[in-house]
Amino acid sequence: MKKKLLTFLTAVFIGTSCSAAPINSNTNLSLSDKKATKETSALYQKLNALSQKGFLFGHQDDLAYGVNWKYENNRSDIKDVVGDYPAVYGWDIAGLENDSPNNIDGVPFAKMKQYIVEAHERGGISTISWHFDNPATGKNAWDNTPNALKTILPGAANHQKYTSWLDKAANFFLSLKDKKGKNIPILFRPFHELTGGWFWWGKGNCTPDEFKAAWKFTFEYLQKKGVHNLIYVYNTGSFKSEADFLENYPGDNYADILSFDTYQNSSDPSGEKFVSEVQQQFKILNEIALKKQKPIALAEAGYEAVPDPKWWTGTLLKAIGDYKIAYVLLWRNHGWQEKEQKMHYYAPFSGQVSEKDFIDFYKLDKTLFEKDINKK
Repeated sequence: MKKKLLTFLTAVFIGTSCSAAPINSNTNLSLSDKKATKETSALYQKLNALSQKGFLFGHQDDLAYGVNWKYENNRSDIKDVVGDYPAVYGWDIAGLENDSPNNIDGVPFAKMKQYIVEAHERGGISTISWHFDNPATGKNAWDNTPNALKTILPGAANHQKYTSWLDKAANFFLSLKDKKGKNIPILFRPFHELTGGWFWWGKGNCTPDEFKAAWKFTFEYLQKKGVHNLIYVYNTGSFKSEADFLENYPGDNYADILSFDTYQNSSDPSGEKFVSEVQQQFKILNEIALKKQKPIALAEAGYEAVPDPKWWTGTLLKAIGDYKIAYVLLWRNHGWQEKEQKMHYYAPFSGQVSEKDFIDFYKLDKTLFEKDINKK
């Protein structure tokens, strides 16, 4: 039976992989938002402490839908398999900027808010990304028409539009409250996968200075609006060096968690390339984190349809290795066919080929799910 995490380490540090590199023993990591709520600061410390025990498992849109179901109370594909919820829940607020009642994946914002509150009451943690539309063209986030990002900067053509978007995001973040009326802490991952060129804010579509200015403005504006319940997650796609990872980095006072996203694809069925690349990136990221005293994470990952029956304890576990990471989040289980969209999923469900291996993965002491971090 899995061990419960009833106590945390008194020494909080960011670890290393297989070498005896220096250990960060700082127990007072501070958030970039100096006015962060007490609960938000406590979560940040907790994430870093838990990374010494293992890593939190997360899943995108976990409570909203899964394979062959939608919007069933207390349902989760992960829970169906192991009897426990993920520790981390991923959500996306694209659509909020256009006053849509639903997000980019069709999840009503009212339900998203409900799920975030319910998860928090159980001890779960929510992380939010934002596939916001291209402000210059009005098309979606994947419209990577160059130079759109600089139009949101102060004095530029779409700056007022962007601040109106941030106003809506601020209202949403501030509406997330627990039963005592306190704001629920959120891991906020804006401008994600920034080293890729597929989004309008990505590499090649803006300069590093423009990106840094946009990040800093976003950070400062949300706080100006009274939002102090965010932990800011700096997130790249693939990278090959420290310079590559940090090219657009806004500075230690503007980010709290360092992370990247990566997926295994069908051209790599054995997972050897995936494992090698993830390990190499963790090696680089760990060295950066030791210097900057920031927790690290694999903020988005997966292997579509998980065709490998041993993927969890074989490939994914091997890719993470001995690195002390805060969490890994698997992408969503879009488990039904709708219009032109195909069914695709990244986590197991009852009867899926990797189900048994996922149960073994769940039983490991180092894989942390909701029951493992529940404070009750």
